[in-house]
Amino acid sequence: MMRTELDAAGITEPELRRSYRICRELNARHGKTFFLATRLLAPDQRPAVHALYGFARRADDILDDFRPQLSTTERAARLNALARQFEAGDTGGDPVLAAVLHTAQTYRIPGHLFSAFLASMRLDLSVTDYPDRAALDRYVYGSAEVIGLQLLPVLGATDTAAAAPYAAALGKAFQLTNFLRDVDEDLARDRVYLPADELAAHGVDRELLLWCRRHRRGEPRVRRALAAQHAITRKIYAHAREGIALLAPRSRPCVTTAATLYAEILDRIEAADFEVFGRRARVGTGRRLQVGAAGQLRAWWARRPAGPTRPNTPRAAAHDSVSPLDSTDSREPT
Repeated sequence: MMRTELDAAGITEPELRRSYRICRELNARHGKTFFLATRLLAPDQRPAVHALYGFARRADDILDDFRPQLSTTERAARLNALARQFEAGDTGGDPVLAAVLHTAQTYRIPGHLFSAFLASMRLDLSVTDYPDRAALDRYVYGSAEVIGLQLLPVLGATDTAAAAPYAAALGKAFQLTNFLRDVDEDLARDRVYLPADELAAHGVDRELLLWCRRHRRGEPRVRRALAAQHAITRKIYAHAREGIALLAPRSRPCVTTAATLYAEILDRIEAADFEVFGRRARVGTGRRLQVGAAGQLRAWWARRPAGPTRPNTPRAAAHDSVSPLDSTDSREPT
């Protein structure tokens, strides 16, 4: 299957093909829901998406490497080295870098989107709490919104400038969903990705969250605070979905499927009465396959032959879907 995808994408150099295969394996292993959604893309689109995922995973692995001998300074040095290599176009023998640099060049993805992503990753080395929505939004822009913007040239759009805000919003919705689902896990890493002032409005602070974690159960004030965050995230999904119609028709089934499955994590959290301690909200395999099968049918219909068409190559796709930003320069749910 991967061979077919690489052939469709016009990737012929053996070492580069190996790099893309490694990125695909990372996606399949660590991002089950996201990987399922990529199966609904056209074969020529998939390698680039795997490469972008692989790069994000590489940075995340540096942050969450739990070896005790690695200090914050050493992790920062590794992130900085990754940034320098990317900016210099130097793979340093790293297959993930080779694939993402090739993808960025092929689709003309602006470098500042990668810089913003790495800047947010650096925040995770020193910032453990966010005082308000504005501070959290600055982090989320680099950690999630830019991912949507990186993907947009690969997905293609009928109007890229109009589609960009929606692509960013969907990345934000995915990230906020992760934050709600992973309150317990994030506390274990000494992080709280919820605005402190909005929690305080419900009588919640870090100490109360830690109490819930120690006792493996929620508390009424925490449930009310999480419900408020849940409502905000729902509104962002509703806004982001309005932009799916602006994407290239062949990409809509993939994005619709991903949005549906990620949003259903919110359903599971709500159904559990916002009990996020000692359990992890999941969309079951059966449901993922059901939604994926419906998406596959829509994808097949969108890509069905309809008379003479232009050759479907990355170069052509990039030409049709240049990011409006070109002129200026985790975590997966299961």
